[in-house]
Amino acid sequence: MTKEEFKIFDTPQRTAEAFGDYLMDQAAGKSSFHVVLSGGSTPKILFDYLAQKYAQSDLWKNIHFYWGDERCVPPTDDQSNYKMTKERLFDHVDIPAANIHRILGEEDPQEEAKRYEQEITNHVPVMNDQPIFDLIILGMGEDGHTASIFPHQLELLDDERICAVAKHPESGQLRVTLNGPAINAASEVVFLVTGAGKKAKINEIYHQSGDWKSYPAAHIRPVGRLFWYVDAAAVEGII
Repeated sequence: MTKEEFKIFDTPQRTAEAFGDYLMDQAAGKSSFHVVLSGGSTPKILFDYLAQKYAQSDLWKNIHFYWGDERCVPPTDDQSNYKMTKERLFDHVDIPAANIHRILGEEDPQEEAKRYEQEITNHVPVMNDQPIFDLIILGMGEDGHTASIFPHQLELLDDERICAVAKHPESGQLRVTLNGPAINAASEVVFLVTGAGKKAKINEIYHQSGDWKSYPAAHIRPVGRLFWYVDAAAVEGII
């Protein structure tokens, strides 16, 4: 992690807006653009912004959406990352249904992990058995997890399968997640992280101090570009 990888903005709103503009600018240069989405509070701001500013954009027909992880719940459940994205973004823009590649959280987790691998490889360019997404958006939890790779399942960082079933360390809830090699194969990865609650982990990862090696987010080093879009509160006194 280097200082040059950080894009710092005053507030979560400005962070999300700046990244939203960047996302659409990147998509404008491709006839087919494959993006992996994240759940969380900051993506809600991002999706609201995209739905408002880019509602009439003709780029939606070129963008294909996937998810880095999904809770094993139906798509109508309030915990569903897909539901949040649908309500905040997809319901407000003209995007072809075929461009939305959701994880079927209502299905058997192990079988769905296998099916989603096939869904990905059917649409995304593959090199060395890994998909090459144009852009993967990641969040980071206060425990340092990213996607649904938690500190107690660090083996998923090296799992050559594209997808696996993860378990939340406290609730035991099952989730389907992208594995580390699939994330690191991307052309670009962007962490979208805001709030003072994330500062301690960012500080340890940035300075490679404390327990930083136990945080999955610290091990995301894509072959392509890596950026952290953050607000000032998340990196105050660090960068």
